[in-house]
Amino acid sequence: MTRLAVIIFILAVQLAVMPASSAQRPSRDKPNVILIMADDVSWEAFGCYGAQDYETPNIDALAAAGVQFKHCYSTPICTTTRVKLMTGQYNFRNYTHFGYLKPDQKTFGHLMQSAGYKTAIAGKWQLNGLYNQLPGHDDHSRPMKAGFDESLLWQVTTGKSVKGGGGERFWSPPLEHNGHVVTVEENLGRYGPDLLCDFVCDFIERNRQQPFFVYYPMVLVHDPFVATPDTIGDAPRTQAANRAPKSKEGRKANFVAMVKYMDTIVGRIVAQVKAIDQLENTIIMFTADNGTNTSITSRWNGQMIKGGKGGMTDMGTHVPFVASWNGTAPQGVVLDDLVDFTDFYATLAAAAGVARGGDDPFDGRSLLPQLRGEEGDPREWVFCHYQPYWNKKPGQFARTDAFKLYRDGRYFHVPDDLVEASNLAAGSAGPVGEETRQQLNQFLQHCPPAATEVGKRETKDRPVYPKWKNLVDPND
Repeated sequence: MTRLAVIIFILAVQLAVMPASSAQRPSRDKPNVILIMADDVSWEAFGCYGAQDYETPNIDALAAAGVQFKHCYSTPICTTTRVKLMTGQYNFRNYTHFGYLKPDQKTFGHLMQSAGYKTAIAGKWQLNGLYNQLPGHDDHSRPMKAGFDESLLWQVTTGKSVKGGGGERFWSPPLEHNGHVVTVEENLGRYGPDLLCDFVCDFIERNRQQPFFVYYPMVLVHDPFVATPDTIGDAPRTQAANRAPKSKEGRKANFVAMVKYMDTIVGRIVAQVKAIDQLENTIIMFTADNGTNTSITSRWNGQMIKGGKGGMTDMGTHVPFVASWNGTAPQGVVLDDLVDFTDFYATLAAAAGVARGGDDPFDGRSLLPQLRGEEGDPREWVFCHYQPYWNKKPGQFARTDAFKLYRDGRYFHVPDDLVEASNLAAGSAGPVGEETRQQLNQFLQHCPPAATEVGKRETKDRPVYPKWKNLVDPND
């Protein structure tokens, strides 16, 4: 054999015996997608949005490496947002109970599975219907039936009561791994967010050779506001460590530490993607489910912002959203484009190369063009239909980046009135404001009825309108 032939032969043998895990998937494959959603924390707690009390260098780095959306809007509490996010539908179509996702709903997990992705979910589930003991509330396999190949979750079939086999989510948490209960005793001394992050990183490592989708609805930074591994010191790490301090100052200090630890976990996941050499083939998105807990007040751009979870003001519904896609997304771009939580499903479908069909929702618009540096098809409004059945005041609003109109006629210029104290009387909003009022009012007239009574756990009449017309693109 010639010397060249020998070299070629040796290289061929090396490639033949090379472990499959060491070869990298071509970047032209479908992009991996990681969607991380923090719990109970709004825009005022992130450095890239102007926070003054918190350190979020890893999330800020995602924004610097990609796209930061200034106007992303959720619903005011967790379940309404999660159902909206996972199914891509406005809540008037399919939301009926707090803590419940109807088992017959198609989710973005199903969507990504159908596109050939391996799928995983980690973090907070709370969708089995535990609060109302609905049919299937004790079904350990619900996450898998919702479109996820693998799962590690808190509050699938057990609640917060340790006596009932449950417990809190942070220190020594009860979790369910692929339908198997991992008890408080088995996780004794361990920190829930670390366990969940380890699961996500392991899933990424094991599925590096095929497209993967990770949905990580974090348990941070929901109350109770307790110590993190960085601040707990030598204190016992049992369920007792999940009791928050009595003082307001102590709870705020723990909240600050929890935000920092949440950011650290995001950094660990990004580092794992880099370690498998898939940063250029992975879309990483970070957002949050609703506003910050009402007991937390934070400094933001020289103002004091009181958390607005549960309410429909900006403090309850305006959330961060940053997205990174190395080599594809433009770097450091800040967009004024409106983002509705129905848009995530549409974006995932576009990323996976799936044309939405008859069993897919039509309430969202894809943001994939913006992640490619293109103009896309930005919304003219976002819409919130809110009836949580959680002892909170319901309502409806439509809004632009500046003006917000409620179904009952209240109208606000939000940048100048975050707490919505000054209802703009007819004719007082200026030419642009009055034109926007008219446009938003015309839109709301085409929406289903808004709830007017506070819904509770015991409420019997829970109307939904699954076949209501397309509000986003009426001509479709």
